[in-house]
Amino acid sequence: MTAGKKHAAYTLGARRGSSAEMLPLDPVTVLLSILICIFLAKVLSNQKEHPNYPPGPRPLPIIGNILDLNVERPYLSFQELAKTYGPVFSVRIGAQKMVVLCGYDVVKEALVNHADEFSDRPNVPAFIDVTKGYGVVFSNGHNWKAMRRFALSTLRDFGMGKRTLEDKIVEESNSLVQAFISYKGKPFDNTTILNAAVANIIVSILLGHRFDYDDCKLHRLMAMVNDFARILGTPMVLLYNAFPSVIRWLPGSHKTVRQTADELHSFIREIFTRQRNQLDVNDQRNLIDCYLVKQKEEKPNPEFYYHDENLTSLVSDLFAAGMETTSTTLRWGLLLMMEYPEIQKNVQKEIEKVIGSAEPQLEHRKLTPYTDAVIHEIQRFANLVPTNVPHMTTQDVTLNGFFIPKGTHIIPSLTSVLRDKKYFKKPDEFYPQHFLDSDGNFVKNEAFIPFSAGRRSCAGENLAKMELFLFFTKLLQNFTFQAPPGAKLDLTAAVGFTSCPQKHQICAIPRN
Repeated sequence: MTAGKKHAAYTLGARRGSSAEMLPLDPVTVLLSILICIFLAKVLSNQKEHPNYPPGPRPLPIIGNILDLNVERPYLSFQELAKTYGPVFSVRIGAQKMVVLCGYDVVKEALVNHADEFSDRPNVPAFIDVTKGYGVVFSNGHNWKAMRRFALSTLRDFGMGKRTLEDKIVEESNSLVQAFISYKGKPFDNTTILNAAVANIIVSILLGHRFDYDDCKLHRLMAMVNDFARILGTPMVLLYNAFPSVIRWLPGSHKTVRQTADELHSFIREIFTRQRNQLDVNDQRNLIDCYLVKQKEEKPNPEFYYHDENLTSLVSDLFAAGMETTSTTLRWGLLLMMEYPEIQKNVQKEIEKVIGSAEPQLEHRKLTPYTDAVIHEIQRFANLVPTNVPHMTTQDVTLNGFFIPKGTHIIPSLTSVLRDKKYFKKPDEFYPQHFLDSDGNFVKNEAFIPFSAGRRSCAGENLAKMELFLFFTKLLQNFTFQAPPGAKLDLTAAVGFTSCPQKHQICAIPRN
């Protein structure tokens, strides 16, 4: 080798050594580099869209449209984006592409007229952490069909829509009245009491008994469900769902979701393990007993869905759905009665005229059109699940002239439906006349779908309707609700997956 070549080789080697010292290739750096490259490749591959894919705001690299959204209340951003891009538009959060549906007409077209094509659930990391894809709310395919069929038939067997369950609700409403009386008209937070009363109805179906309102186990169960509803709507969980492989390792509320789920599932497993040891196939006392009997019958079947994981998630789903949304709707109802005392007086006058001091019964609903309209308007105004539970397409589909590929994450915005100006005269106001004709008769409104629609509509819809009418009329029959002296009422919803009222206190003034 010549001297010049030796010098060049030496110089090159020196440079390499210098570079290696500046950028050491340790395993963590290599791994992060590979992950970033894979992520960017996935993002770039997702940029290729069908020419007729729904329009939307231009996404930024990696983060997508996060900066276009109100991360605490994304449903408000969807309302604004629909004004620019129309009722079917797309957004991207991280690498996840989503199609948002706004307005009753397009939501009905998707969930009802194309029910099969929009009937799956997407793989949302926070929800999958909780359910593992089991149960009835976030499962898919044959598993979902088996669990939904079982849930609906068993709820009917245990009285949903029947007099037996109506009597339980009436009895529970009496306990609720006594709890309110105990405060002697002084201010109190009604969250725990209403949660407990509503929880006892679904608990009687699931477990075959009720809890006292001060039972520590019931309080812990309610706290876990309320935590879920609040945390699942936080910005940190939105980020986790968008970037699970990165956010998973960071501290935050997404970790609380998994820990709370583990605690709830452990509690449920303890219950059904005890019931399995005492099972009598000839005396099926509750839903868990019915499931365990079905488990014994179906076990030889190669397509076996009645395993313990499904039972754990199913009971969790039914307890959460059967408690949180209905009790929160009642909380909105009492808050709105305090805000609108004239409407409260009108409800009470109708109750006095039709029911008097007798126990409210479901048969009274048709005889109290104003009260029924007020309850419907409470549900509409409360807007309990503003973004709806997400859907996913099962196959390629064309909607409103746009091509939506199989496996697309779909957000059928319930806010846009329940506040659709085409169907509601004063969508942003509390206006019971939305459900009344000029003669004061109750009228249905087809855009009233607080329980969603289609294949994935809420399995407990009939139960919730029974509870809302019987609890609400019982409370308005016995109390006048007022704000504490000097308190200012706030009708802005708190941040969460479900829209809860802000923390507040009420005064329940006995009417007798």
